[in-house]
Amino acid sequence: MNRQLASCVFITITASLATWFPGQLSAASTNEARVTRVKNRVQLENPKDAAHRASINDIVHEENVVRTDNRSGCELTFSDETVVRLAAHTQFDYNRGTRGLNLRDGAVLIQVPKAARGATIRAGSVAASVAGTTVMIEYHPGVYKLLVLEGTGRLYRPGHLGDSVLVVPGQMVIGNPDAAVSEPVDVDIDHFLKTSRFITDFPPLRSEKSIVAESQKQQREKSNKTLVDTNMIIFGGGTQVSVTDQGQTDTADHKTAALVTPHRVPSLSPNAAPALP
Repeated sequence: MNRQLASCVFITITASLATWFPGQLSAASTNEARVTRVKNRVQLENPKDAAHRASINDIVHEENVVRTDNRSGCELTFSDETVVRLAAHTQFDYNRGTRGLNLRDGAVLIQVPKAARGATIRAGSVAASVAGTTVMIEYHPGVYKLLVLEGTGRLYRPGHLGDSVLVVPGQMVIGNPDAAVSEPVDVDIDHFLKTSRFITDFPPLRSEKSIVAESQKQQREKSNKTLVDTNMIIFGGGTQVSVTDQGQTDTADHKTAALVTPHRVPSLSPNAAPALP
């Protein structure tokens, strides 16, 4: 039975992040991250001190809130080499190292190395547990989107026993954080790699080869007609399905556009995904 492939266009960063400067990681605490890339106006806010503009190699402490402005973005790298990239108009903080990542608003891409202990990212009333995984998550009041590029993530609602779902590469969940978790849908990884500024405006991720391998797997499924392109999309922060052509998709406003068709996650072994924290 054919599955329909969602053409996914993430345009959450509104301007080209043309100049990125690699930062050097030194001995940082396991509960600390460093700023490794920054573009335009990025603020580090601290309840005890005045906010200041972020610079390469700044340590981001647990009490800090990282806030990106218009046409801005940054990358944080933890001591276990977990990478967090922030889009424009994003607010992010953390506690307990990567075990307590918190997306207050906006969009982030997170790459957790296989050797790391794993990470938990919270967005409103939902959370995702990932290990050896690359994911993109976007959150605004009333709506969230979670896309897995490689590895496997577990999306759940804390405090709601059994309300969780496994999300595998090339799948995305869109929903209301205050409602039951939805089933994943298929999205086009290759299209994401070519259009997302999380990818095009940053150096290659450590997981690039794994992501490309998952994209190639999708292309083979398309060749075998087990995965089918469609022109149905979801624009912005809503969940209403629309029909469009490629030209419309390319000129969509600066929100997420994703074509979707419901698809149930395949059965996985208990060890295939990180357990709930």
